[in-house]
Amino acid sequence: MIRLRMSQADAHYGGNLVDGARMLQLFGDVATELLIIQDGDEGLFCAYDNVEFLNPVYAGDYIEAVGEITHVGNSSRKMTFEARKVIKPRPDISDSAADVLADPIVVCRATGTCVVPIKCQRNK
Repeated sequence: MIRLRMSQADAHYGGNLVDGARMLQLFGDVATELLIIQDGDEGLFCAYDNVEFLNPVYAGDYIEAVGEITHVGNSSRKMTFEARKVIKPRPDISDSAADVLADPIVVCRATGTCVVPIKCQRNK
C-alpha cells in the first residue's frame, strides 16, 4: 500500500485536476513492491489489461493505492489495483482544513501483468 498527498505539481488540468496517469504511476510502484516481496526482484510491468477512472482526483487529495497478485505463472504475475481518495481538502472552511473520509472514494481500478524473469526470481 502507498498513501500520499497529491501536490500542486501533480495538478495537470484546470481546477487543480490531477492527470489519471498519476494513478498508474502509483500502481507501478505498488506492483514493484509486490514483486520484490514475491520474487526478490523488481520485475517489469508489461501491460494493463483494464483501467477504469471512476472519480476525479485534485491537488490536496490523499490517495491510497493498493494491489494484489491474483495469479502467479512461471514468470508472469497478474495483479489488481485500486486507488482510493481517503482525505480531501476543505478550502470552503480554511486553506488548511481537510476531512478524513469515513468511506474512501474509489478513484481508479486496474488490472495488469508483470514479468519477473526466472533467472531473477530469488524467493522460490
